[in-house]
Amino acid sequence: MNITVIGTGYVGLVTGACFSRMGNKVYCVDIDEAKINGLKNNIMPIYEPNLVEIVERCQKRGDLIFTTSIKDALDDSNIIFIAVGTPMAEDGSANLDYIFSAAQDIADNISQDSLVVVKSTVPVGTTFKVQEKIQNNCNFNVNVASNPEFLKEGSAVNDCLRPDRIVIGAENDEAFDILKELYSPFVQNHDRFVLMDVKSSEMTKYVANAMLATKISFMNEIANICEVTGANVKNVRLGIGSDKRIGYDFIYAGCGYGGSCFPKDVKALINTAHVNGYEARILSQVEEVNLNQKKVLANKVVDRFGSDLNGRTFGIWGLAFKPYTNDVREATSLTVIRALIEKGAKIKAYDSQAIDEFKKAVGNEYLNSIEFVNSRYDAIEDCDALILITEWKEFRNPDFDLLSEKLKEKVIFDGRNIYDKKITEKGFELYQIGC
Repeated sequence: MNITVIGTGYVGLVTGACFSRMGNKVYCVDIDEAKINGLKNNIMPIYEPNLVEIVERCQKRGDLIFTTSIKDALDDSNIIFIAVGTPMAEDGSANLDYIFSAAQDIADNISQDSLVVVKSTVPVGTTFKVQEKIQNNCNFNVNVASNPEFLKEGSAVNDCLRPDRIVIGAENDEAFDILKELYSPFVQNHDRFVLMDVKSSEMTKYVANAMLATKISFMNEIANICEVTGANVKNVRLGIGSDKRIGYDFIYAGCGYGGSCFPKDVKALINTAHVNGYEARILSQVEEVNLNQKKVLANKVVDRFGSDLNGRTFGIWGLAFKPYTNDVREATSLTVIRALIEKGAKIKAYDSQAIDEFKKAVGNEYLNSIEFVNSRYDAIEDCDALILITEWKEFRNPDFDLLSEKLKEKVIFDGRNIYDKKITEKGFELYQIGC
């Protein structure tokens, strides 16, 4: 099949590369000429394991074409995926400017009857608005479908190539049949298609992320209760996770969730409820609990060292919102580091992938107080304490004797509960979440 994917961000790039990996001819279109030129030279705008290898291989055999010309792409394809960003607007709603701009570009350049598939995360009813905008501005028949993505940053390529489900929302068999044929190489072992109407498909994406965010905030709430009662949230997790109705996934206590999806999608779903006359009370609390949870580590530092942190330096392990990505959007590291600097502290920070993105995001007023280093042990040299924020594997089993030598005080703030309490036998003070 010949396919066009509009947008070479996280979703569009991974999706386009994986479609091409299966032998389809894929045009990835973006208005950012610098990004397209980089991709032509196998320079990725994001860090995602195994992505560069697939892009390089597919470009070499001519099945993956990066271009700024939507006309060239649409002249040679009749399945069009919209995978542009839907950033959060000031009121918490999804900003659909890029979606409707893409729809207009399609209308202006479409050269044949086509299926337009909305891959982006959009509020209920958006796909039909896209269809209306295109159909009213061109002379070709436009069929539409909703096909939300469920990619996890850090394992997106694997999620795309081996999906646990493929949700398709459409209003006719033709759209279902085309997309089932396109995705058939991804699901050869057994049928993983979940077919439904368009509006339910759009809603499914939001609900999936909101449910996972709810589990995280719930467990963080429980962790805070554990701290004030003397219970251990790690033990509680084992006790409840063994119940098959609950399971172990997404019930780790920590210092808050971040990224491009959970915060944005929870707020967008709250807004969708509001504009339709309903108050989403649980989701509002999920958001509030998470915002407060991001402050927990900084508060623990203040409780230990005092509110005046002038003359103190803290080593930070991990800046990305989660491991295996360079994404720092809504990352807890931003909240923690800003709070400590505002109280007079200096920071040494290390992350294997996210330093450049963090520099762009943190704000110029904070940069003079941060030293970015190239290794985990450089980040703790002459520091008053270590603060672990992102649970990269290289942080899981460090040389604690070396930590003891390099730190001024043997104090560790473990924001992801990855260390065993036994390290206190080596003289460390260990502060964790809920235990």
